[in-house]
Amino acid sequence: MKRTKWIVFIAVMFIIGLVFVGCSGKKAANQEVKKVTITLGAYTVPKEAYQKEIIPAFKKMWKEKTGQDVEFKESYVASGAQSRAIVGGFEADIAALSLEDDVARLVKEKLITHDWKSKKYNGFITRSVVAMAYRPGNPKNVKTWEDLTSDKIDVIYPSPKTSGGAMWIVNAIYGAGLKMSEAKTGKQDPAYARSLLERIQKRVKVMDESGRASVTTFENGIGDILLTYENEALLRQKQGKEFPCMVPDATILIENPAAIVDKYVEKHGNREVVEAFLEFLYSKESQRSFANYGFRPVDEEIAKEFQSKYAVPPMLFDMNYIGGWDKIRDGLYGPEGIWTQIVNSLGK
Repeated sequence: MKRTKWIVFIAVMFIIGLVFVGCSGKKAANQEVKKVTITLGAYTVPKEAYQKEIIPAFKKMWKEKTGQDVEFKESYVASGAQSRAIVGGFEADIAALSLEDDVARLVKEKLITHDWKSKKYNGFITRSVVAMAYRPGNPKNVKTWEDLTSDKIDVIYPSPKTSGGAMWIVNAIYGAGLKMSEAKTGKQDPAYARSLLERIQKRVKVMDESGRASVTTFENGIGDILLTYENEALLRQKQGKEFPCMVPDATILIENPAAIVDKYVEKHGNREVVEAFLEFLYSKESQRSFANYGFRPVDEEIAKEFQSKYAVPPMLFDMNYIGGWDKIRDGLYGPEGIWTQIVNSLGK
């Protein structure tokens, strides 16, 4: 009898010991991971919004929720260059780029394996439009796309070979030609759209590697008109600089994507925090931050808050209007594409 009680006592103590060790192990495991890291590969333009508001807000939120500190490793370069760097081995957990085609490159290389466009707003986190920045007082009296074809105007915009922003600009010019001809004659006129693009390209003084570099060139006094994102001009105005701009009646709706890079997230083992950060970019707090730095929000409620700041141009169009990226990729930028032919013929 005594022997039986002793055996039971030992068994109970053993079970209690296992429970204690198990709980201690869980506690130790939770205490062990004090810091997680997210590597952000982004294009240059939203740098201030990320660094000044969005990343600090996410760090605070995640710390309060999990007790973990989040370290961000950040890279900001031209969208096309960033996309190619990620393909080349830069291990970004999130690619926040200027255009859908740069994300498509990552899908093609099997770095992104999920359906990134199944996220809300088709995977886009911000919007903008192509605008014209001009010198104070508008001394050249520029009002329309046709005004940019004058031999008295020097135009600045970046190179589509490296910059996603430049592709948006070329798309805007070509699409504006289609839109304006349709408004005038009732149908799109590709010949006029090509002519408009060629005549403006003749006036291009400098093509830098990125949209941000082109802004710097313009700020240094080169050129009469800078073709850029609306948000770049609004950021300069927010910084107290005299940087007037106008939005043409016919211009393109820019949509900027962000996606998790599955291959690198799986390697880093940080999917939970990376998914949380991507979701945070859609939050009202982040959308408001983007809007404060010149971007048009994708969140409808936040967009209404800023509707007086972001008027809708009367002939606004999107990528579908000009055929989508599958058509434009080759039709404008391929070896025999319209823009490629124009640049080659001009020797630029």
